[in-house]
Amino acid sequence: MMVLYSGTTCPFSHRCRFVLFEKGMDFEIRDVDLFNRPEDISIMNPYGQVPILADRDLVIYESNIINEYIDERFPHPQLMPVDPIQRARVRLLLLNFEREVFVHVQELERLEAKKADKPLDKTSEKVAEKARTIIRDQLSKLSPVLMKSSYIMGEEFSMIDLALAPLLWRLGHYGIELPKTAAPVLKYAERIFARPAFAEALTPSEKVMRR
Repeated sequence: MMVLYSGTTCPFSHRCRFVLFEKGMDFEIRDVDLFNRPEDISIMNPYGQVPILADRDLVIYESNIINEYIDERFPHPQLMPVDPIQRARVRLLLLNFEREVFVHVQELERLEAKKADKPLDKTSEKVAEKARTIIRDQLSKLSPVLMKSSYIMGEEFSMIDLALAPLLWRLGHYGIELPKTAAPVLKYAERIFARPAFAEALTPSEKVMRR
């Protein structure tokens, strides 16, 4: 049985939990305390981060790599396009989002952890506000696409939608408010949140992030 080592509030772990529930397969989730990581996490992942997937003798990390492996091993329902050109486009979009959006999500997560020990100083607050602004602006750019289609790649739910879902769920938690012009993005988010697998993948800590 596959074992996913997952942070209960980690947006990247959330991605992997989501794909596992979408597949409707048997798996085990082992919660990892992000503030007190067990030693074996650093053995399995030299970067000492979750998520990590263990499948018999295979141990892999990085959420997009984990999710693509799961999709290839259990192809129903398929989350990556069959067509190699479309598949390449999804991979490029995932890469773009990692570099242009999720790098700032990581910054907000880092500052959240820092804030748990003591209030943020002015410099950190400015960094956080800049990250929020960039995320807001990048997500708003999706509005024209989502005015014409239900999902990023058209009418079929795909890996790119799954990757964005944890961020969309956490917008309020991160203090990000999308402008009125981004209404199609918010409607898109609701379509994703309505999926049974999304609700199943939420941890108790994540459920209270959005009320």
